Amino acid sequence: MKLETNDLTFSYNSHPIFDDINFKIDSRITALIGPNAAGKSTLLKCIAGTLDPKGIILIDGTNVEDMSRKDLVNIRSYLPQESETNASLTVFETLLLGLVHSLSWKVGQEDIEVVSNVMKYMGIEDLALKNINKLSGGQKQMVFITQSLIRDPKLLLLDEPTNGLDLQHQLEFFELIKKITMERGTTTIIALHDLNLAARYADNIVVMTKGEIYATGSPSSVLTQETIRDVYGINAHVSIDNDGIPWIKPLNSITNRYFSSNSNSNLFIE
Repeated sequence: MKLETNDLTFSYNSHPIFDDINFKIDSRITALIGPNAAGKSTLLKCIAGTLDPKGIILIDGTNVEDMSRKDLVNIRSYLPQESETNASLTVFETLLLGLVHSLSWKVGQEDIEVVSNVMKYMGIEDLALKNINKLSGGQKQMVFITQSLIRDPKLLLLDEPTNGLDLQHQLEFFELIKKITMERGTTTIIALHDLNLAARYADNIVVMTKGEIYATGSPSSVLTQETIRDVYGINAHVSIDNDGIPWIKPLNSITNRYFSSNSNSNLFIE
C-alpha cells in the first residue's frame, strides 16, 4: 500500500503547525522523527483523519476525500500518544471495541475468534479477563497497541507507541511490528524520539523540524552528525555497525540553557 501527501498544511486557529508537507511512503516501516513541537503528532492526526488539513492525502492513488468512511476505518488504524479509557471493561471487551464499526448488535463467534487470535499473536492472552483500569501502564499500552491491529489495517499510524514499555517489551514490540509489516504488506508510520530505535527498525526515516521536512531516506543516509546537529542542536558521534545500521551517541548540546557560555562544555562529553 502506498501513502502520498501533496502540499499538506495545517494550522491551529491562526498558528501554523506545518506547511507544504510532501512525501511518498510504501509498504515499509517509516520512522517520523524530530524535536518536540516539530509537528510529528499533528501530521499523524491529519493522516489518521482526526484533524482536517489543507492539501491532498492519497492512499494507493485515491484521494481520501473520495473514499467512504467504512473503507477508511478498515484501511487505517491510529494509536495516539495518550490512550486511556474510563470505562470499566475487561481487556477482551476493550479489544472488541476495536471492531465497533463492523460489529452488529450481537457479538458473533467470528468477532470473538478475531480478538482471541490477535491476543494470542501479541502474547497477552493472560490479560483477557482483567479490568483494563487495573493494569500497569505498560500492560495498558500493549492492549491499546493490540487494539490498533485488530482490523488488520493496511495503514498503521503509531505515535510514540513504546511509551511506558520496558526495554525488553520495546524490542519485542518492534520485532513484532517489523514482522507484521513484512508479512501483511502494511505501511507503518511510527513517530519516535529514540533515534537508535528508529535507526535499527525503520526502513525509511522522515525528519521534521519547525513544521517542515528536513530530510527523508534510509537511516544511514539521514541520521548523520550534520542532521543531528542541525535538527536537534547537539553534537553526536554516529557510527555504522556491520549491518549498516547507524548508532548515535550524543556528546553535548551546542547551546545549553542551563550553563553560561563560560561553562566547561567537556562536562557533557562521555
